[in-house]
Amino acid sequence: MVEVTVARLGLDSATNSFVVILQERDGPRLLPIWIGRPEAESIAAHLQSVKRERPLTHDLAKTLILGLGGDVRKVTITRVEDSTYFAELQLAQGTELIAIDARPSDSIAIALRCGAPIFVADDLLLVPNEGGEGDGDDEGEPDLTPPRRAPDELSAEALQRHLSTLRPEDFGKFRP
Repeated sequence: MVEVTVARLGLDSATNSFVVILQERDGPRLLPIWIGRPEAESIAAHLQSVKRERPLTHDLAKTLILGLGGDVRKVTITRVEDSTYFAELQLAQGTELIAIDARPSDSIAIALRCGAPIFVADDLLLVPNEGGEGDGDDEGEPDLTPPRRAPDELSAEALQRHLSTLRPEDFGKFRP
């Protein structure tokens, strides 16, 4: 297992889907994972230190874990099957260690809130193409985004603009 950090949150313009890019700590290898909008918004809100009046689902999960005497020790992204990534939340309650199957996007959002490290199986990480586009020397370089186009990175300003355009209904609570 290799420790990673959340390097970027992007939007794949080809599919209009969000992508979280994990990068190995102190290294160049990456893991792009396509995630849903609610999880992307939750991760983005935490990364941008956006405070909500009421807790979101991942805030609630953190409160439940801590309230029951637990501690998030780490998150591990263990494997991929049929383009679906699998992760585990590694929790400790007293001396007992508990592994909980979870989606990587939820696991990442909870780990960020709890200050827990995120690990990825070594064989899932990809080396980015360092030669740049159009250099004619792409043979042997891994494609980071099969079968989709590369994600467009969201700058902090673009993410703030996106979040400011969201309506209350987008967060599941209707305000007449």
